Amino acid sequence: MSAIYETDKLLAEYLLFHYGADDEILPPDESWPDGMRAALGFPVRTVRHFQSTPAGRGLDLGCAVGRSACEMARSCGEVVGIDFSHTFIRAAAAIAGGAALPYQRTEEGSGSTPLEAILPAGVDGVRLDFRQGDAMDLPEDLGVFDRVHAANLLCRLPRPGLLLGRLPSLVKPGGELVLATPCTWLEEFTPLANWPRPDTFGWLKEMLEPSFTLMDRTDEPFLIRETARKFQWTRSLLTVWRRNG
Repeated sequence: MSAIYETDKLLAEYLLFHYGADDEILPPDESWPDGMRAALGFPVRTVRHFQSTPAGRGLDLGCAVGRSACEMARSCGEVVGIDFSHTFIRAAAAIAGGAALPYQRTEEGSGSTPLEAILPAGVDGVRLDFRQGDAMDLPEDLGVFDRVHAANLLCRLPRPGLLLGRLPSLVKPGGELVLATPCTWLEEFTPLANWPRPDTFGWLKEMLEPSFTLMDRTDEPFLIRETARKFQWTRSLLTVWRRNG
């Protein structure tokens, strides 16, 4: 996995992406296209594809700095968040523990604005358990879950098929699985031989059926702010599955 996810630059960008207020990402004194505004809140929106009813255990794979796991904890009694980045996991655990985590929002060059990431209101940090780990080599004793979430993870794994092959043993019968991926396959992360064929959606269906039933397919845009004038606007393919059995 790339070492860029251990840098202060990426940590700050992801803290803003996950915990920044809308006005901190798109300041209200500027004019922004509607499509940019619609892409805000991605880590929250993906979790809304689960049912709103209470559940037991949740798992957020590729949890980054933890906002989606926080949102899952609103309805799950326990949520485990796993990410390969030590830096991201330390940040997520600190926020879950009640810390106000300071970071710098880059404006341009060396100019920046100090901000803080805090646990969202109404989230019980005691329900959150953040662990560093490899989504392709998860512990055998991890257990099973009512809900599993993995957003923007698959196309950053060297061997994504290993994770898909493990999912049936992670999701309880009748449980829910939400996968989101922008399908940005790059040899920097995934060898060409391990790219999906013929396309990402077809590959997901081949790999997950018959263990899962496809419940929904949609697109969810997201926005990552790099500087005051540079943003990544991307659209993820989001699929919702129910575990058979």
